Amino acid sequence: MNLFEAILLGIIQGLTEFLPISSTGHLTLFGKIFNLISAERPEEWTAFIAVIQLGTLIAVVIYFWKDIWEIIFDFINENLKHRVKFSEQKLNSKLGWLIIIGSVPVGIIGKSLQKVVEGSLTKDLYVIAFSLIGLAIILAIAEKTASLKKEMKDITGWNAFWIGVAQCFALIPGSSRSGTTITGGLFLGLNRETAAKFSFLLSIPAVLASGLLELFEARKFINPGLTLDMVAATIFAFVFGYFSIDFLLKYLKRKTTFVFIYYRVALGILILVLLSMHIIQP
Repeated sequence: MNLFEAILLGIIQGLTEFLPISSTGHLTLFGKIFNLISAERPEEWTAFIAVIQLGTLIAVVIYFWKDIWEIIFDFINENLKHRVKFSEQKLNSKLGWLIIIGSVPVGIIGKSLQKVVEGSLTKDLYVIAFSLIGLAIILAIAEKTASLKKEMKDITGWNAFWIGVAQCFALIPGSSRSGTTITGGLFLGLNRETAAKFSFLLSIPAVLASGLLELFEARKFINPGLTLDMVAATIFAFVFGYFSIDFLLKYLKRKTTFVFIYYRVALGILILVLLSMHIIQP
């Protein structure tokens, strides 16, 4: 891997982590096409990706810093310093509870399926291709049936739980964390912007926990010779991740997710064609 390839990986990570099009799918496809995933040392690829994911994690934390601070402050104030009934708590305090509730499913299921998730399925392009197409169809159904009436203040504990369950499907390579949670939110009646924002807030605990765990376990496979490449890739992942969050929230205020649905289907079909022609290996 050279510096240019590392920067491209950072850009891809930043652009695709928050759009509902799967960062894993895009990174794996790029890695396979340019032979960056070593069959003898696949752990080095996993370690590299774990490092540059920190860039997008920092991006979402900085973008929502004000929201995060207010959620933490009100949650502590109304649940630890002073006992306030849930029904009487401020929206930010309630959001703290909703994020906790929504994080439970992926915390349990993610840990249970860790070995499967981190196994060969992660880099299997057939799995990624069918996942891209499959979630696109489900997202299209959500778009067609969604009432789009609920705002952030209308999200209930059960809504948060089921969106958390939807987040578990992001463990399937090619599905997309934002894609599964936005889809879940639409099915539950959230408007598109609210579904996306809650998706991003809900992703923070999961991405932080899984990212740090992956980084800790992969630390011994980090290639010191790629330090400059990893730093550059992480910076570009941060910059493009920040702007992709801003873009998606503004885009969904006015438009549907169908552009991402069409893109997912097209990419999934392209991957299947490339595999059938043996241009890339599964």
